[in-house]
Amino acid sequence: MSYDESERSRRRRRRSSRSSAAQPLEDDNLLSEILLRLPPDPSSLPRASLVSKRWLGLISDPGFSRRFLLHHRRNPPLLGFFVPFNFKPAMDPPNRVPDGYFSLCLDRENGGGIFMPMGSRHGLLLMYQSARYQLLVWDPFNVDLHRLAVPPEWLKAPFKGAVFCGAGDIQHFRLVLVSTETDKQQHTRAIARVYSSETAIWGDRISTPLPSKLPTKSHMYFTISVLVGHSLYWLFDDTSAKTLLLDGILEFDLEKQILAVKPVPVGIPKENMCRFQVMRAEGGGLGILFLSNFSAQLWKVETDCDGAASWVLGRTVELYKLLSIDSRKKRKWHQCIVGFAEYNNVLLLRTPTDLFMIQLEPLQFKKVSKTKKWAHYHPFESVYAAGTSIGGGHDGAELLHNT
Repeated sequence: MSYDESERSRRRRRRSSRSSAAQPLEDDNLLSEILLRLPPDPSSLPRASLVSKRWLGLISDPGFSRRFLLHHRRNPPLLGFFVPFNFKPAMDPPNRVPDGYFSLCLDRENGGGIFMPMGSRHGLLLMYQSARYQLLVWDPFNVDLHRLAVPPEWLKAPFKGAVFCGAGDIQHFRLVLVSTETDKQQHTRAIARVYSSETAIWGDRISTPLPSKLPTKSHMYFTISVLVGHSLYWLFDDTSAKTLLLDGILEFDLEKQILAVKPVPVGIPKENMCRFQVMRAEGGGLGILFLSNFSAQLWKVETDCDGAASWVLGRTVELYKLLSIDSRKKRKWHQCIVGFAEYNNVLLLRTPTDLFMIQLEPLQFKKVSKTKKWAHYHPFESVYAAGTSIGGGHDGAELLHNT
């Protein structure tokens, strides 16, 4: 074979190799699987949609959007916070969603009254309108607002609520309401009911006894819920009692549909409830964070060889060093947890003058703003799928081109 023939043969093999390599991207099903694994950051799919009309068509398909949301459901980015209904972005460009991009005119649309945010999860914000005894579930992406009445027997006692979507389902949501009651035998119990948007029905009442040390006329306070594994957790405390220790943690198992009460670490003083946070422990499982002496104690549950579970102190973070607080001013330095993002393990900490965002794994911090006003920040952790209509028809690419 001459040199020219050999060279032509090598060129044909290279072209054939390039053609074989290009074939997978010509398969829409395989390309869709590749795009499905792009990072869940807001800029990922909008950038990919600019490659070609074919890529844009695949990404804009509603079926792909649903699969993308489900694929990244356990690791959504922290897009920002609602304070209380005004959206404040948390990410940097090109993933930054503009201030106030998600908005809801509650006073105009619902006749005014007091609206109380109760938490956010799976791209939904839950709130309570006391004037009408209504629960509202808002989907900022699709501009949907669902209203449902609070069960009549729940109107006489304070309650907390949590919204979530079932595994593998993004079309329907569920609500869990928790409260307390005292029966005729003067026993105090925690109670819960579950609402399903698929059936539009409240389920049967679920209950469990609270610690017997609680007085019969207790006024129970529950914190915002936190999802860890397949259970929702609330710290609870009797605000009318004089005890110096926390009362416990209420668990609602989403799979078994049962309530249970778990103890808190022994000896942790009550002090102020804004210094405690139920969370996912480092390495997984249930954890709790306690602010004390200008440090954050991270506790977790461990199980011994006999199957007995107990609380152990994992590590301590010296916040005044991390945040560069002058040690001479520690006596005047008060800190309060005003928000917590459960999937990203991000803590929002307010000091007398500043608001900090602290990521616990890995340990990082960022000063968000200067503030002297107290407010609770409700994290909005959600996957941004390009092509999803937001606030009146802007798709993902257009949104990010305008940031």
